[in-house]
Amino acid sequence: MSKKIGFLGCGQMGQAMIQGMIDSRVVEPEQISATALTDETIDFVADEYGIFISNDNKKLAASSDILFLAVKPYIYEGVIQEIKSSVTEDTVIVTVAAGITLEKVKNSFDFNVKVIRAMPNTPSLVGAGMSVLCPNDFITEEELSSVKELFESFGESEVVGEHLMDTVTAVSGSSPAYVYMFIEAMADAAVQQGLPREKAYKMAAQSVQGAAKMVLETGIHPGELKDTVCTPGGTTIEAVNMLEQTGLRSSVIQAMNACTLRAKELSNGGK
Repeated sequence: MSKKIGFLGCGQMGQAMIQGMIDSRVVEPEQISATALTDETIDFVADEYGIFISNDNKKLAASSDILFLAVKPYIYEGVIQEIKSSVTEDTVIVTVAAGITLEKVKNSFDFNVKVIRAMPNTPSLVGAGMSVLCPNDFITEEELSSVKELFESFGESEVVGEHLMDTVTAVSGSSPAYVYMFIEAMADAAVQQGLPREKAYKMAAQSVQGAAKMVLETGIHPGELKDTVCTPGGTTIEAVNMLEQTGLRSSVIQAMNACTLRAKELSNGGK
């Protein structure tokens, strides 16, 4: 890919994406530029990734073919007002924040800007991210393909309609937190039964990783995979029965519904 990539904001998620792009050699370090607020971040990113980084948002916007807005949602409006005179109709803007709709971005720029709304997640930090993309009507197939390639340098990606983006927040954006809680709970129970904590975390986390890989690579329905572990009268079916009695499925569904509702509130301008 020969395009110039810009990151307006270079926090943890921005750095994860930059690392993935460089490691996979989708782009070279000299094709990537970024901005940050503090000298500490600027010095660290320059040394760690070998890219050009400054605090000049306007210059970055003017020189980028694909511009990632990797800043907190509450400062989006101010950042767009700062850079909109430096962005052209050919610049592809990629938003990376919950609640920032395509319409909000278009209205802030005051012209028909090309926008892709993206929702990555934190496992992008280890090259195992799940990112979901939603382009507006001005994005071409070629442009969407280029951005998709960038996101797939640090995980997997899917494209959905914007009406599903709030659900995406619950099922992939926020869901690592639910999984961490599940791993922690399994490890706590193992520690209660005498297993050293370090070993308990490793066993629980590896089991979650392995089970997820089985779903992704075999294509077998999760329920069927679950059934293969549950031998008649065995230990696993006892655990599954208890999880059903105590409402595991219901708790997860209610949590995801609450997450989706909050995402909708943010998309509609809530605080």
